[in-house]
Amino acid sequence: MTRFKGRRIFKGKIEGEALVTGDDISFFGGCDPETGEIVEKGHELEGKSIAGKILVFPTGKGSTVGSYVLYALKKVGKAPLAIVNESTDTVVAVGCIISEIPAVDQIEISNIQTGQKIEVDADNGIVSIKGKSYDHPD
Repeated sequence: MTRFKGRRIFKGKIEGEALVTGDDISFFGGCDPETGEIVEKGHELEGKSIAGKILVFPTGKGSTVGSYVLYALKKVGKAPLAIVNESTDTVVAVGCIISEIPAVDQIEISNIQTGQKIEVDADNGIVSIKGKSYDHPD
Protein backbone atom coordinates (compact mmCIF):
# COMPACT_ATOMS: atom_id res chain seq x y z
CA MET A 1 0.00 0.00 0.00
CA THR A 2 1.28 3.45 -0.94
CA ARG A 3 0.61 6.36 1.44
CA PHE A 4 0.91 10.10 0.99
CA LYS A 5 0.91 12.65 3.79
CA GLY A 6 -0.83 15.93 3.14
CA ARG A 7 -2.86 18.54 4.99
CA ARG A 8 -6.38 18.13 6.32
CA ILE A 9 -8.90 20.54 4.85
CA PHE A 10 -12.00 18.85 6.29
CA LYS A 11 -12.19 15.80 8.53
CA GLY A 12 -13.45 12.35 7.72
CA LYS A 13 -12.33 8.95 6.55
CA ILE A 14 -13.66 7.24 3.43
CA GLU A 15 -12.63 4.63 0.89
CA GLY A 16 -13.67 4.59 -2.74
CA GLU A 17 -12.73 4.77 -6.40
CA ALA A 18 -10.48 7.59 -7.58
CA LEU A 19 -11.55 9.86 -10.43
CA VAL A 20 -8.44 11.81 -11.44
CA THR A 21 -7.85 14.79 -13.71
CA GLY A 22 -4.91 17.08 -14.34
CA ASP A 23 -7.38 19.89 -15.12
CA ASP A 24 -8.55 22.37 -12.49
CA ILE A 25 -12.30 22.20 -11.77
CA SER A 26 -14.84 25.01 -11.66
CA PHE A 27 -17.89 23.72 -9.84
CA PHE A 28 -19.96 26.78 -10.82
CA GLY A 29 -20.67 26.39 -14.53
CA GLY A 30 -18.37 23.40 -14.89
CA CYS A 31 -20.38 20.82 -12.95
CA ASP A 32 -24.11 20.14 -13.14
CA PRO A 33 -25.40 20.70 -9.56
CA GLU A 34 -28.23 18.19 -10.02
CA THR A 35 -26.35 15.27 -11.60
CA GLY A 36 -22.69 15.71 -10.63
CA GLU A 37 -21.65 15.53 -14.27
CA ILE A 38 -18.72 17.66 -15.46
CA VAL A 39 -20.17 19.86 -18.21
CA GLU A 40 -17.24 22.22 -18.91
CA LYS A 41 -16.46 22.01 -22.63
CA GLY A 42 -13.03 20.52 -23.32
CA HIS A 43 -12.44 19.43 -19.70
CA GLU A 44 -10.67 16.10 -19.33
CA LEU A 45 -13.66 14.80 -17.30
CA GLU A 46 -16.38 16.28 -19.55
CA GLY A 47 -19.39 13.96 -19.49
CA LYS A 48 -18.21 12.03 -16.42
CA SER A 49 -19.98 12.04 -13.07
CA ILE A 50 -18.11 12.90 -9.87
CA ALA A 51 -20.91 11.42 -7.74
CA GLY A 52 -19.71 8.78 -5.31
CA LYS A 53 -16.05 9.05 -6.41
CA ILE A 54 -12.96 10.33 -4.66
CA LEU A 55 -12.30 13.35 -6.85
CA VAL A 56 -8.60 14.05 -7.40
CA PHE A 57 -7.58 17.28 -9.17
CA PRO A 58 -4.94 20.03 -8.90
CA THR A 59 -7.09 22.90 -7.56
CA GLY A 60 -10.39 24.67 -8.01
CA LYS A 61 -11.09 27.65 -10.22
CA GLY A 62 -13.90 30.08 -10.83
CA SER A 63 -16.64 31.77 -8.86
CA THR A 64 -17.21 31.55 -5.13
CA VAL A 65 -20.66 30.16 -6.02
CA GLY A 66 -18.77 26.90 -6.59
CA SER A 67 -18.84 26.31 -2.82
CA TYR A 68 -22.63 26.23 -2.95
CA VAL A 69 -22.61 23.91 -5.96
CA LEU A 70 -20.70 21.38 -3.83
CA TYR A 71 -23.32 21.89 -1.10
CA ALA A 72 -26.16 21.39 -3.61
CA LEU A 73 -24.48 18.19 -4.87
CA LYS A 74 -24.27 16.88 -1.31
CA LYS A 75 -27.96 17.63 -0.71
CA VAL A 76 -29.04 15.61 -3.78
CA GLY A 77 -26.61 12.73 -3.13
CA LYS A 78 -24.37 13.50 -6.12
CA ALA A 79 -21.28 14.88 -4.33
CA PRO A 80 -17.86 13.25 -4.43
CA LEU A 81 -17.06 10.98 -1.45
CA ALA A 82 -13.90 13.03 -0.82
CA ILE A 83 -11.64 15.54 -2.55
CA VAL A 84 -7.86 15.31 -2.94
CA ASN A 85 -5.94 18.31 -4.29
CA GLU A 86 -2.41 19.47 -4.85
CA SER A 87 -3.53 22.86 -3.49
CA THR A 88 -7.07 23.44 -2.25
CA ASP A 89 -8.37 26.89 -3.11
CA THR A 90 -10.78 28.71 -0.80
CA VAL A 91 -13.84 27.91 -2.96
CA VAL A 92 -13.28 24.15 -2.72
CA ALA A 93 -12.28 24.38 0.96
CA VAL A 94 -15.47 26.23 1.92
CA GLY A 95 -17.53 23.85 -0.23
CA CYS A 96 -16.04 20.82 1.54
CA ILE A 97 -16.54 22.34 4.98
CA ILE A 98 -20.18 23.36 4.53
CA SER A 99 -20.95 20.04 2.79
CA GLU A 100 -18.91 17.91 5.21
CA ILE A 101 -16.87 16.31 2.41
CA PRO A 102 -13.52 14.92 3.60
CA ALA A 103 -10.67 16.76 1.88
CA VAL A 104 -6.87 16.65 1.85
CA ASP A 105 -4.37 18.73 -0.08
CA GLN A 106 -0.59 18.97 -0.55
CA ILE A 107 -0.74 15.59 -2.33
CA GLU A 108 1.23 14.83 -5.51
CA ILE A 109 -1.79 13.74 -7.55
CA SER A 110 0.25 12.31 -10.43
CA ASN A 111 0.77 9.26 -8.19
CA ILE A 112 -2.96 8.43 -8.29
CA GLN A 113 -4.82 6.99 -11.26
CA THR A 114 -8.51 6.86 -12.14
CA GLY A 115 -10.03 3.58 -11.04
CA GLN A 116 -7.65 2.94 -8.16
CA LYS A 117 -9.17 2.07 -4.81
CA ILE A 118 -7.97 4.73 -2.38
CA GLU A 119 -8.62 5.72 1.20
CA VAL A 120 -8.77 9.31 2.36
CA ASP A 121 -8.05 9.69 6.07
CA ALA A 122 -8.56 13.43 6.22
CA ASP A 123 -8.41 13.39 10.03
CA ASN A 124 -4.69 12.65 9.69
CA GLY A 125 -4.09 14.13 6.21
CA ILE A 126 -3.27 10.73 4.69
CA VAL A 127 -4.23 9.39 1.27
CA SER A 128 -3.54 5.68 0.69
CA ILE A 129 -3.68 3.71 -2.52
CA LYS A 130 -5.31 0.43 -1.51
CA GLY A 131 -5.30 -1.41 -4.82
CA LYS A 132 -4.37 -1.23 -8.48
CA SER A 133 -7.97 -0.86 -9.53
CA TYR A 134 -11.25 -0.58 -7.75
CA ASP A 135 -12.46 -3.89 -9.14
CA HIS A 136 -9.18 -5.75 -8.62
CA PRO A 137 -7.51 -4.80 -5.32
CA ASP A 138 -3.97 -5.93 -4.56
